[in-house]
Amino acid sequence: MELSELLSIYNDYLVRIDELRGSLDIDSKIKKLHELEEIMNAPDFWTDRSKNEEIIKEVNSLKKTISEINDQKEIISNNLELIELLKIEFDDEIKLMIENSIDDIDNNLSSLETLLLLNEPYDKFDAIFEIHSGAGGTEANDWAFMLYRMYLRYFEKQGYQIEVLAEQKGDEAGLKTVSLLVKGNNVYGYLRNEIGVHRLIRISPFDSNSRRHTSFASVDVTPFFNNEVDIEIKESDLVIDVYRSSGAGGQSVNTTDSAVRITHIPTKTVVTCQNERSQIQNREKAMEILKNKLYKLELEKQENELKKIKGGPIDINFGSQIRSYILHPYSMVKDHRTNTETSNTTKVLDGEIDLFISANLKNK
Repeated sequence: MELSELLSIYNDYLVRIDELRGSLDIDSKIKKLHELEEIMNAPDFWTDRSKNEEIIKEVNSLKKTISEINDQKEIISNNLELIELLKIEFDDEIKLMIENSIDDIDNNLSSLETLLLLNEPYDKFDAIFEIHSGAGGTEANDWAFMLYRMYLRYFEKQGYQIEVLAEQKGDEAGLKTVSLLVKGNNVYGYLRNEIGVHRLIRISPFDSNSRRHTSFASVDVTPFFNNEVDIEIKESDLVIDVYRSSGAGGQSVNTTDSAVRITHIPTKTVVTCQNERSQIQNREKAMEILKNKLYKLELEKQENELKKIKGGPIDINFGSQIRSYILHPYSMVKDHRTNTETSNTTKVLDGEIDLFISANLKNK
């Protein structure tokens, strides 16, 4: 690559980072950060951490965004200076280093630009994330586990915190269902477009005749409203079952009937929790999750009514096939909503799904 081309690329990056700094209003974020840090420095701030979790979360989010913008600006500026120096005294290693930085900078700028698209009311919230295997027994359960692994890798790369609320393993392999509480910056905003049915096409490792199989699993995501949900649930509308937890074995598995399943009869909503230490704690956590789900249902109901009044179409996300993962006869992952696709199925199943998340956010 010629130096003139490198200079043009990095000048474009400089324009993008400066535009991002303005669009994300970094100066206001710095001011807000200082204000929140003053609050955190108060002597009584840490006496009740639960009440101040939102402040702590906002501080961490502000620090992350400010740091990412400043870091990228510094890298771009430093490389521009190096390009100018290369005009005076050429060095192959330095030039190669500048060229090798291009993909990382471009990806980081794209991720920062995606932040501008997270403008829905609950995008900043944590989320309850669930995977359910479809019909098909072991094959479908294995696909659900593959999806689970994919998302865990994605969550790890995003720096999210994970709490397993409940899981039901398949009879022979894989998972029938798993429920997680995912915490971090803009969790619901990034995950809300993952709701729907995910399809896998492959040669089954469970078929002795090596035939091609199609499997389905669904993903559901609910914003976690924490203490902001004020919804009344009648005890008469609930069926509460207790059962023995089914874990992976070892000391962490409950040996008493402490797992709790709550069914809300009017909406047929079912939630389970098995990972707390006691039946009482599992019931409290399950009720908290149920309130979040019912609150989301009420919001969707209101939104659909508004669309009817306006005459617009009603989007039905649940049960729709949103993405196909094809491992045979060729390799391809394709999102059917945006037509975004890649042949690198290995990277996708290892958690590299930013391509699809970003495309769906831009598509709204």
